Amino acid sequence: MLRRKTIGPEIDQPTTMPMVSVMNDETRRSLVAITAAIVIGAFVALAGSDGSTEVGSLPVFGLCAVLAYVINWVVFVPSNQARTEKYYDLTGSATYITVTVVAVLLSDDLDARAIIVAAMVGLWAIRLGTFLFRRIRRDGRDGRFDEIKTNPLRFFMAWTLQGLWVLLTAAAALAIITSSDRRSIGWVAIVGIIVWVAGFTIEVVADRQKSAFKRQPANEGRFISSGLWAWSRHPNYFGEITLWTGIAIMAVPILSGWRWVVLISPLFVTLLLTRISGLPMLEARADKRWGDEEDYQEYKRATPVLVPRPPSRQS
Repeated sequence: MLRRKTIGPEIDQPTTMPMVSVMNDETRRSLVAITAAIVIGAFVALAGSDGSTEVGSLPVFGLCAVLAYVINWVVFVPSNQARTEKYYDLTGSATYITVTVVAVLLSDDLDARAIIVAAMVGLWAIRLGTFLFRRIRRDGRDGRFDEIKTNPLRFFMAWTLQGLWVLLTAAAALAIITSSDRRSIGWVAIVGIIVWVAGFTIEVVADRQKSAFKRQPANEGRFISSGLWAWSRHPNYFGEITLWTGIAIMAVPILSGWRWVVLISPLFVTLLLTRISGLPMLEARADKRWGDEEDYQEYKRATPVLVPRPPSRQS
């Protein structure tokens, strides 16, 4: 079956066997990732449900956790048929908003902490979702999905991981909103709010600076190294990590028992952006595109990959 397009035995072995091995490896990795995403999500759902308000006998936190996956799986079906990633980021933002609204509607006696956190998540999700959707409409594609969307299992893995992403990043926020332990805002919550505002501001400013840079015809095909991007190669990601850290800080006073698990939120965001789907992909693409340019090499040498610091390049 595999020999029908080969020329001779000396070509057949190296051209077919590695391909089969790669396909098997990809399938195995995708299945492992999907299984892990579901198992981890189930554990966090159980832990976060400890101390959650309930509807009937069902914890609201657990219901929101299930909803995070279901929304993404539903949207995956038409997206896979159309082989498009166009609605991926928009669905992620919609999932945040949906689970937050559900948590608010099903929880009792919301206090100021819960209301503020719900507003924070809603504002962040609307802002980021709108920004990403406009970007993909302008660009027509998202380079991260060029290979993934051609393989249904890998594509499904991406949507499942987005469900996990929503659950883990919003875990601390959902714990606050659904908590049966209501407390007045103290200094810890105020610190959390300040940290969130700082992170949100950095992310918004960085995104706007990059968008303005790309709108300039003279910058076509160039990399940005001005504004916050002179302080960090990925200041928007730093802002993202910072704002979720702020929400985790706000959650600390009302955590007890298994609910401490929700502090995984900023840790997961950091892991995701620095080791999985964020920095590794973007850095590799940048190296491929500008790696041979001296200006880019100098930019990399002088500018930290994530945590900002004042520019130190020598003229």
